[in-house]
Amino acid sequence: MSTPLLPTSPLSTPSPRRLKVTTINVNGIRSAIRKGFPDWIAREQPDVLLLQEVRADPMPEPFAALGYHSLWFPAQKAGYSGVALLSRQPPEDVRLGMAHSEMDHEGRVLSAVVSGVRFVSVYLPSGSSGEERQGFKDRMLGDYGAWVSGLIAQGLPVVLGGDYNIAHREIDLKNWRSNQKNSGFLPHEREWMTAHLGSGLTDTHRAWLGEEAEYTWWSNRANAYANNVGWRIDYLLAAGVNVREVSVDRAARLSDHAPLSGWVEVEG
Repeated sequence: MSTPLLPTSPLSTPSPRRLKVTTINVNGIRSAIRKGFPDWIAREQPDVLLLQEVRADPMPEPFAALGYHSLWFPAQKAGYSGVALLSRQPPEDVRLGMAHSEMDHEGRVLSAVVSGVRFVSVYLPSGSSGEERQGFKDRMLGDYGAWVSGLIAQGLPVVLGGDYNIAHREIDLKNWRSNQKNSGFLPHEREWMTAHLGSGLTDTHRAWLGEEAEYTWWSNRANAYANNVGWRIDYLLAAGVNVREVSVDRAARLSDHAPLSGWVEVEG
């Protein structure tokens, strides 16, 4: 008598694990702490935090108390610029800067690998103070774009989070008509952003939003926040990995920028 064969089920593909990533320009880490940043972190529980405009020397203690490893890359000029990366898991392959003296002097790029994904905290220059800084910004855009293309070519999944100081499309700022000659919405900046995304990056916030308007920064002038007269200049860009459910916490009010968060799907 033969033994009947039992029915078999197809092998299921395991669901990817998810990490919550948040990027925010804190406009001074001490100021953000006074406004309740540690409480926000404890409530929202991001796995990776990408911070810009830290404007301070390393301050790991408040974040170690919340269970985070932290990496810091301050500007050489005190109280200026600077980026940081916080992670619940120990970060690997830490890279301070992008081997570019001008960008690195101002503490604008920091990256590390967490769960097989390279996370980058980036703070691109603003050109709003005048022609000299706009010229600096324009030079840095080209060099930074080439650096990112090289990073993508290395084959590891990449998530870039930070303040790009550029609104890409008309939908990305409330008063686009009156800002077409202003830094942050100049035609060549927007063209650069289009080419940057074309290098293999996904603007995950825009992909999730569709054709809705949602902003990440509001001027402190003319009741811009109350009237929602904002700009979308903070981004979560990804290559080789999915980032889903990307959203702005507009109510947080930790700085003049809002936290931008999403869920990164990682292997294992």
